[in-house]
Amino acid sequence: MRKAAGSKELSRLLPSGEFSWYNLNKCLFNKQKFGERLMANEKEKQILALIKKNPFISQNEIARELKLSRSAVANYISSLMRKGEIVGRAYILPRERKITCIGGANIDQKMYLSGNIKWRTSNPVRTEKSLGGVARNIAENLGRLGAAVSLVTALGNDEAGKWLQESTGAWADLSPVMNISGANTGHYTAIIDGSGEMIVALADMGIYDRVAAGQLAERWNHIGSSSFVLLDTNFPKDVIQYVITRCGEEKIPLAVATVSVPKAEKLPEDLSGIKLLIVNRDEAEAVAKTEFSEKNPLPLADVLFRRGLEKLVVTAGEKGVFYFDRSGFCGHLPAPEAEVRDVTGAGDALAAGVIYGLNEGKDLTSACQIGLACSYLTVQSEKTVAEELNGELLAETVRNLWNDTESNMEGDF
Repeated sequence: MRKAAGSKELSRLLPSGEFSWYNLNKCLFNKQKFGERLMANEKEKQILALIKKNPFISQNEIARELKLSRSAVANYISSLMRKGEIVGRAYILPRERKITCIGGANIDQKMYLSGNIKWRTSNPVRTEKSLGGVARNIAENLGRLGAAVSLVTALGNDEAGKWLQESTGAWADLSPVMNISGANTGHYTAIIDGSGEMIVALADMGIYDRVAAGQLAERWNHIGSSSFVLLDTNFPKDVIQYVITRCGEEKIPLAVATVSVPKAEKLPEDLSGIKLLIVNRDEAEAVAKTEFSEKNPLPLADVLFRRGLEKLVVTAGEKGVFYFDRSGFCGHLPAPEAEVRDVTGAGDALAAGVIYGLNEGKDLTSACQIGLACSYLTVQSEKTVAEELNGELLAETVRNLWNDTESNMEGDF
């Protein structure tokens, strides 16, 4: 039997140095399999790119996009899951320490009177508008610090909603936003007299009452891939409970910022599932139903720890922050002196800094120092979120404020 042309060249590649039709067929078969693996790797890359662009894409949509059968797409996805390129249920992609913020995003409007208000007639005012909402503000602060952050909120299909999306989209991933048809984007309006006192504030936040737990469930592939979740208490009680329960079951670190005293009361009795609660002293008393004492704050913290909470941060304005851990660790950091221009947004900046620090693996003391540094920069700005905030400025501020000072540590109370 004649050997095929080129058999001498092929024989040099065989381990034994001897040619046989068996080895030739094996070599050609391996070459074919190698080519198939290259093609598979390329298809897997294309599928990953589509999923990264849209985590909610269906297998049928992938099949149409890449001109494959749905069964082929299913096989490729199974392979990617075995390799760890896709983790968890459905198409959850592993992400680099992503933080997801869930809650309010609205327009803040301040109307300044030149003097005292005159009732039952028109009053000339100077109006200022800015972006607001606790979850939104925290998300923008985190984005400015360089964190990978996304925002889950409810917006109307109106001009205010478009403005919020366009402005916030520079700092956060807004792909999981819920657009509620027939609802107005949230608005908060404060009327301030000539002495700087707020006369009355009006809040149009009905859009948040239309958020249902099922809408969060539809977005859980996105939320569940987070290394940290921030939840404010703007949404209904059942939605808040759903997020706390899911994060607890899936061991996703969850921070809760309570927004206000009435909204703090939406929290359940069982606080298991919450890693960190960030409150001011009035909100702390509302949640714990216990008086907060700066001289001895441990009894209030202990009440919340018995209900399942892991860590607690209580802000006290000029007095700084008190912080506690269920292990018994506690401490206090005074607020650094600053030339205050506007305190609006300071609490949200502090919350963002604490979450940023914990997400980066810092201990609670260091995380609170980062939070106070963010707040320190914010009160010196006229904006709700300091536009100059960035990771480099934050690091420099922390060094300047605490390089030569030590915080009050465990055992002070």
